Amino acid sequence: MARPTVKAVLLSPQRALGGKPLLVVGPSLGTSSVLWTQAGSLLGGDFDIVAWDLPGHGVSPAASETFSVADLADAVVGLVDWLAPGERFHYAGVSLGGATGLQLGIKHGDRLKSLSVQCSGAKLGTPEGWLERAETVRTQGTPVMIQGSAERWFGPGFMDREPELSSRLLHALRDADRFSYAFCCEALARFDVRDQLGSITVPTQAVAGAEDGVATPALAEEVAAGITAGGGTASAVTLEGVAHLAPAEAPAHVAELLRSLITWSESRGEAK
Repeated sequence: MARPTVKAVLLSPQRALGGKPLLVVGPSLGTSSVLWTQAGSLLGGDFDIVAWDLPGHGVSPAASETFSVADLADAVVGLVDWLAPGERFHYAGVSLGGATGLQLGIKHGDRLKSLSVQCSGAKLGTPEGWLERAETVRTQGTPVMIQGSAERWFGPGFMDREPELSSRLLHALRDADRFSYAFCCEALARFDVRDQLGSITVPTQAVAGAEDGVATPALAEEVAAGITAGGGTASAVTLEGVAHLAPAEAPAHVAELLRSLITWSESRGEAK
């Protein structure tokens, strides 16, 4: 396994990085930086916001070999060091992007100021389920996932209320590299950090959608409880009417939660 290459899109206004707190945001499997566009626009006046794409998704190049979720965390740190060497940052990620956030907290906690884990968990699904999906996509392509993903991703009525955004997110899935998507599935098959949550010391927020059948509110509670048991500071929040893509489904609520977390973390850092 090797660290994959990930690239980023700037969601805040074009300006020199460093004048405002840096927020790095991560995607769910099959999506891209589009997931964070609306929430990013609500926060971009106060924070520098960089959205990274998974290998073979959005602007990131396809992966040529297998990788782990920990490798993705390393890649995110490498990306930050390319943009703002040595900078500490706030992080928010959804699903696989949230799992990457947990690995950042475990492995690179010295670089984090705060962590928001959204629609994710310390273990997601079953190894068998992920490996089966990897094989399906590797042989049939990502379009085979569109119908099932539409059912999992969005809460009731969202596609009718937001047809353009829904379409853009599903197009990101359709356009993703099938082999990179399969590598992501295999990384999730191996991912289980339940026994390492206690090592996360940065202020953490676990956000769940009440309608999410993939990363249920119970998984958010498990993340918060595991971190708290180790002496860390963590809380869990459930958003009503939201399924698996909280920043797209409830951008104002997610922006409010992030603003509160980041502002508190920044003031806490200044007080030390």
